Formats: sequence, C-alpha cells, structure tokens
Amino acid sequence: MRDGSLLEGYAARLLALERRSPSTAETYRLEIRRFLGWLEEKHIPLSEAGSLSLAEYLDFRGSYDGLDPRSTAKAISALRSFFRYTVDEGFRQDNPAAILEPPGRRIHLPEVLDRERVDRLLSLVPTDTPLGLRNRTLFELIYSAGLRVSEAVSLNTGDLDFTQGLARVVGKGNKERLAPFGAEAAGWLKRYLAEARPRLAGKVRSPALFIGKTGKRLSRKGMWKNYMRTAKGAGLSSKLHTLRHSYATELLAGGADLRSVQELLGHADITTTQVYTHVDVSLLRESHRRYVPELRNLSSRS
Repeated sequence: MRDGSLLEGYAARLLALERRSPSTAETYRLEIRRFLGWLEEKHIPLSEAGSLSLAEYLDFRGSYDGLDPRSTAKAISALRSFFRYTVDEGFRQDNPAAILEPPGRRIHLPEVLDRERVDRLLSLVPTDTPLGLRNRTLFELIYSAGLRVSEAVSLNTGDLDFTQGLARVVGKGNKERLAPFGAEAAGWLKRYLAEARPRLAGKVRSPALFIGKTGKRLSRKGMWKNYMRTAKGAGLSSKLHTLRHSYATELLAGGADLRSVQELLGHADITTTQVYTHVDVSLLRESHRRYVPELRNLSSRS
C-alpha cells in the first residue's frame, strides 16, 4: 500500500471509526503527513520505522519546529493512533509508538468563578431587549448545563425537554448526550422562546435555538463578543468557557463523583475531567461552606 493511500485511509478512520472531531482529525493527518515526509527524506520505509526512528523524528520536530510539551504530546498521540491503524490494516505487526511517553507538562488549571461572581455577572446582562434576553438565557443555560460554546450554538428548539429538564446535545466526535438544566435556566428559556426569539426570527424560519438579529443561527464569535462585553462590565477578564469550568468545579465541590461529572461534561477521557480536581482547594472548601447547608450548619456548631 502506498503511503498516500494509507494516509487517506487513516484520515477517514479518524472521523468514521475513532469519531475524532474534524479539528483533531486534521491535526493528526497533518502530523502523520509530516512524519511520512520525514521518513522519505531519511530513506526509511514505513514498514521498518521503529521506536528509535520515531524518537529521532520527535527530536527533529522539537528542534526544527520548537514544539512545546503539549504539542509534542499531541504528536505522540497521532503517531500511536496511526500505527494502530497500520496494525489493524495488516501493514505492520507492531506499534512502535506504543512505548513513547509524552513529556511531563505543567497542569493548566481552568479559570473558574464562584457562585457569587457568576450571579453578579449574569445580573448585569440587560433583559429589556430581545438580544439582551437572548444573551442572559444563553449564559444561564451554559452555566446550568455545563455546555461547550459549540454545543450551545448547535442547539435547536426541538432539543429541549422542559418536562425532564434535559437538552439533547451533540458534543465532540458527534457524540450525543442528554444535559440536565436547572429551574433557573428553564425559566429564562421559556421567557426567551415566548418573548425574544419570535421578534428576532421575524419571517425567517430556522430550527436554531439561539439566533441573531437576522433570524439565523448565532455564531460562536457572536457569543464570545457578547460575553466579553458583559464580563468587562463586571470587572472580570473571564471567557465564556469559564461558565462551563465553574459548573464542573461546583459539581465536584458539592460532592459529585468524577465519573458523573465526566458524563455530564461529555468528556471522552476521564483524565480531561481530572483537571478540575486540581482547582484551588480553598475555593472548593469555600463553595462547600457557602452552598451545602449541612456543612455550613456543622461548621457553625464547631
């Protein structure tokens, strides 16, 4: 099998079988294309590339392209995935990338807001206009259900189940999950659907839940800009994704187990969820004291 056709088959597998997101699939495809080009320059057949060759390639990438530890880890992940494919296709009998270890890297803790600051931020969103009411509803839902920005953008009106308090969400890798939302978010959603969305839609017929002035689906860029304006008014430098981080941290602070939080966030790997356990312990302790009545009562008696 020629390297070109092998790469094409691998790229198709990333989307169809491994269900990688389009951006991840493209990152992996480009990495493997670089790797195959490097092998060709070194006159090393793919069938004979071993772990030492892969280590040499990573050294080359590090010195030539200046890869940081995070990017190096992604390159290793792509190599492991690609060689698994070659084994499955019978092109090789082994995976020389299996023994590669990603470099240790510093944990980047997500920025989070406590409940008080979230409430203050949301209270600053004006709700006396259709656009303002839409923004408040959007932020409330992201915070209440822990949605990614892309997931909120892709929601349709038919994805909401008010009886169960659930939103049908399509996450990364086109994976579907049910995301619960609370009574506060439900109240804003009902008001938005009754008062604001019909005025924004006009004569435009769109299934999108959140729409702009033209009646078409709201873009991620538009969502980010609206949030940044509100955050600045609250004296915060946070990003829209911070609401999702705050949701996850609050769940853990309230005693939710890691596996449940993983499912609610739609994380494919629990190690992605584990980063929230590294958030400042003092924040978690304060959240317990404030928002879990039993703990607050106990602390007042001690």
